[in-house]
Amino acid sequence: MDGASGKDIHALRPWRRIERRRARQIMVGAVAVGGEAPISVQSMTNTVTSDAAATIAQVRALEEAGADIVRVSCPDEDSTAAFSQIVRAVNVPLVADIHFHYRRGIEAAVAGAACLRINPGNIGSSARVREVVQAAKDHGCSMRIGVNAGSLENDLLERYGEPCPEAMVESALRHAAMLEEHDFRAYKISVKASDPFLAVAAYQQLAEATDAPLHLGVTEAGALRTGTVKSSIGIGALLWAGIGDTIRVSLAADPVEEVKVGHDILKSLGLRQRGVTVIACPSCARQGFDVIRTVEAIEARLAHISEPISLSIIGCVVNGPGEALMTDLGFTGGGKGAGMVYVAGKQDHKLENDQMIEHIVALVEKRAKEMRGA
Repeated sequence: MDGASGKDIHALRPWRRIERRRARQIMVGAVAVGGEAPISVQSMTNTVTSDAAATIAQVRALEEAGADIVRVSCPDEDSTAAFSQIVRAVNVPLVADIHFHYRRGIEAAVAGAACLRINPGNIGSSARVREVVQAAKDHGCSMRIGVNAGSLENDLLERYGEPCPEAMVESALRHAAMLEEHDFRAYKISVKASDPFLAVAAYQQLAEATDAPLHLGVTEAGALRTGTVKSSIGIGALLWAGIGDTIRVSLAADPVEEVKVGHDILKSLGLRQRGVTVIACPSCARQGFDVIRTVEAIEARLAHISEPISLSIIGCVVNGPGEALMTDLGFTGGGKGAGMVYVAGKQDHKLENDQMIEHIVALVEKRAKEMRGA
């Protein structure tokens, strides 16, 4: 929706429309992935899974940040033993990353995993694959095939000489065929690389080769700032092309930051709206107030808002009125220490600059309350 007008933004601006690739739909717990379902945002815990209390606390923090799905590492029996306790204590569906051990997959399915992260070719014989598939069927689990450029099969590396899109796609389809041999199609696929060029090319080829839903990511992207940039380029390019059904931003940072960045990428492309979107000028000598400090304070004060609200904070009247026309709420700085508050794109009332933060926060919170119907 267009914030200020309340109209369908795609009807107003058809050049903003993204035509999504139509994948078959699977379920990860109660979350639909693929088809016409919204693109979901994922993250992964970094606690020791056998420490159930710590893992539960982190999953809850990710829930609060807006994670739709959370992956939990299950490398050993202690982890899968704790998994059932974790599942019961949280609300989002959990993906069990079972590494290379097929028994962990069976244990995680029994413990309540919504999805298993598994490459069937890595767990041994066809009989073992059959056992894991049967456990997934019996307990309503989907699966994710996860191919990484850094851990491709030796025969593919020997044939192609290095990680490349063709090798990654061949690996993914090889694993998918193993699941389909056992009549299992409730899977999604990822083909991740730390090089966004390689990741994008691999996903583009994979999107043409299968109708499975795709889990997007640029793996090992880096620290918060650099990883955000790299992930935004790679994931954003794919989403812009209509490719992708669920995403994870992989950062060497607090997992909550992964969720925030994921939602920001989707918001920037108009694919999902969650929380307050602040449009702010980059600051210049024309500004009538300290834009940088103001925006930092407002974003921090409004981090708890999950309702989709657009807010423009512009330092002067050059671009301010035009930006305010397209946002739910806005403030445009003027001269003599005061500016104009806009509501639904229209001038509403004047406001002293030094009262602006408290006033704008109150207006946004009021708008969010109205949207909740409270």
